[in-house]
Order: sequence, then C-alpha cells, then structure tokens
Amino acid sequence: QVQLVESGGGLVQAGGSLRLSCAASGRTFSSYAMGWFRQAPGKEREFVAAISWSGGATYYADSVKGRFTISRDNAKNTVYLQMNSLKPEDTAVYYCARPDTTWAPLVEKQYEIWGQGTQVTVSS
Repeated sequence: QVQLVESGGGLVQAGGSLRLSCAASGRTFSSYAMGWFRQAPGKEREFVAAISWSGGATYYADSVKGRFTISRDNAKNTVYLQMNSLKPEDTAVYYCARPDTTWAPLVEKQYEIWGQGTQVTVSS
C-alpha cells in the first residue's frame, strides 16, 4: 500500500520561503503524476500544483503561479513544493496526493491517495 508523508511545513513571515517534501513508499512512484493541494480554515480544499510522471509537465493555480515550484526526484520517491514570496493567504494545511494517472489532473476527485498534511502558517 502506497503511503505519502509530507514534511517541511512551519511558521514563516510574509515574503519568506518554505520547501515542502512528500515522500512516497512503494516502487511505483515514477509511474504516476503527483499533486499538491491546500485547505485553509473554513475553506474547501483547493488545487495548488501538479506534475506529470516524468516531471516534464507542471501546472499551477493562478494564485501561486510565479511563486511556487513543483518538482520531483523519482530516484528518491519524493515530490517537492518550493514556496517563495509567501503571503498570509497561503496559510493552510498542505497535502500531497497521487492520482491513478501518469498525466497530472487538476481536480481533486481524480486523486486517490493522500498524505496526512503539513501545516503552513504565514504571519503578516
């Protein structure tokens, strides 16, 4: 059974940076796309970024485009989310997730496996 474990969250001041990591168990990591989602208090979970199985295609929500970068290291079974120029509105629990596809879907319902989440808090 594949498990996803996020790390790297924390408290940062506005304008700062964090890098989230998501480590996947199992030997099939490189066969699937990966995605990051977030859920702020009182809001629905929303798409942040996604990456295809090879890393050749990436997609971002408009709200993070130009500030966040998704990447992956298939040799390490890990996907990353580099977050720069953080804003208070980026405060949320961040989840990594895996769909049952090699291409990167942008909708939550296409993701089947989820991590437990990591808290990111951006102070103003």
